[in-house]
Amino acid sequence: MEEQLSVSHLTGVRPRRHRNVTMVAASYSGHKLCRPGDVVVNTMWAWMAALGVSHGTGLVSPSYGVYRPRNPQTFDSAYLDRLLRLPAYASEYRVNSTGVTSSRLRLYADKFLNITLIHPPLEEQQAIVKYVRHVERRVGVAIRAKQRLVSLLDEQRASVIQRAVTCGVPGGTSSPDYWKSLELRRITSLVTSGSRGWAKYYSDSGHWFLQSGNIGKRLSLKLDRVQCVTIPNNAEGVRTRVRVGDLLVCITGAMTGNVGLVREDPEFPSYVNQHVALIRPRPDLVSSGFLGLALHSHSGQQQFKMSEYGGTKQGLGLAEVKSTRVPVPPIDVQAQIERYAAQETRRIESAISRAEREISLLREYQTRLTADVVTGKLDVRAAAATLPDADPHYPDLTAAYAADEDGLNADLDGDDLPEESM
Repeated sequence: MEEQLSVSHLTGVRPRRHRNVTMVAASYSGHKLCRPGDVVVNTMWAWMAALGVSHGTGLVSPSYGVYRPRNPQTFDSAYLDRLLRLPAYASEYRVNSTGVTSSRLRLYADKFLNITLIHPPLEEQQAIVKYVRHVERRVGVAIRAKQRLVSLLDEQRASVIQRAVTCGVPGGTSSPDYWKSLELRRITSLVTSGSRGWAKYYSDSGHWFLQSGNIGKRLSLKLDRVQCVTIPNNAEGVRTRVRVGDLLVCITGAMTGNVGLVREDPEFPSYVNQHVALIRPRPDLVSSGFLGLALHSHSGQQQFKMSEYGGTKQGLGLAEVKSTRVPVPPIDVQAQIERYAAQETRRIESAISRAEREISLLREYQTRLTADVVTGKLDVRAAAATLPDADPHYPDLTAAYAADEDGLNADLDGDDLPEESM
């Protein structure tokens, strides 16, 4: 059996085993074989530059396009891989795609093959690749170091929250020995999720469709990239509409367990899809802020992890979510714990924000420099000639740190088969 490959706008063509892929096809009948040097295009998400050059032999989804260069000596495969995924070419793919909305755009073969490519001499392509890899290795090491710092800070923050949720605040008047431990079904008025099939309502403007990638790691919501929908005015729309004070929990995929608190009204009416559980606390029993901390704590996350089901798609069922137990101190004590946790984690979160901003700037620097070098704006032939082919002090970590990115990847990187093909 050939290895299964996936295509992402972040890392190009990679073996599925190297990525947090939680969907697999029921059958590999009809899958396409690609060989080293083949260009693989995710037809559905090409406008996001979800394509690349395959480095090995493997099988890809039937919905992908596979293109084989007529003359392998025309392009260096590593150069072509970087060229095709430049932001400027992503704009070309979008212009040449067919569809009513961005979610329905498709880049078909006739349009893709008519796009003009920059074509420097082969030896210059190889010099460019050598220089770009040199930059990627160094930027990758710097990013990994900052990611390790973020992980340590996250762990410190989680420990503060765990102590507060389970032990209360220092000098508090209420002993945890007298707190209740209740299942979510006892302290919520609603635990639900969206239905499948809402993709037919996708649009480029209108209401918001909150997905797993919109739920951050720290009780936050990431609303910089949101899929829009035209929600039907029916019971399904009413049932899944998000309100202030609701908690959103990712229940499928690599980000299962991520919790987001809706602290204020979204800019547009918002709804959840089938990968997100919408939890509405009963304010007479538990505050949204405290419940968010409890679900986000070590003990809450451990319960989610233990309740996950396996199979072709890991995750949580609504029954498991409703059965999750949390400590429930008196309402006034919950407020004390919220204030204490906010105060104790403020400096930690500030440090995390700085480190993540630095990671973002490093990636931006690499993207801009790569674009300038690959398109010939910067002549690096002389510099490349002085570089070693490999540097043991700077291993190739590009794939590793690119795969660490969250965002809307779980829902939008086009890694999985279309819904109708599963």
